[in-house]
Amino acid sequence: MTAVATELTAPTATEAEALAADWYRKLDIHAPLDEVLALLSGDDVEMQFPEATLRGTGEFQQWYERVTNLFFDEVHTLKQVDAEPTDNGTTVKVVVRWEASVWNPPAANSERIKCDAYQTWHVTRAAGSGRAVISRYIVDELVFDADSAKL
Repeated sequence: MTAVATELTAPTATEAEALAADWYRKLDIHAPLDEVLALLSGDDVEMQFPEATLRGTGEFQQWYERVTNLFFDEVHTLKQVDAEPTDNGTTVKVVVRWEASVWNPPAANSERIKCDAYQTWHVTRAAGSGRAVISRYIVDELVFDADSAKL
């Protein structure tokens, strides 16, 4: 398959699942920014979190630097990845278990956040390489455990 044909085909379910696994692995280890940015579509990326909507890599960078300094001992566990090809990419429904610790000074102890995050992604192909990348990322809902700290 040529590079042009690859760019025109929607990312497959297998590619979407691999992208999700790579994304969360990088979030867990607080990977360097350039490694995380490589999984995004570039300056046209849009990300909707409960606390903010981010557009472009500059806004994402600010968010990433903040959260990697706020949360620690993070564990993301993929529970579900359902992918549906569309005319302009692939819609991916993701359910991920997220656990993280947070310390709010001057509290004596950290607290543990435990929730399931329901998300909708739009995955496209990167120009040139044809890799599957996230172009839109929406956190639809966070369902916290009863004993979880809140955001």
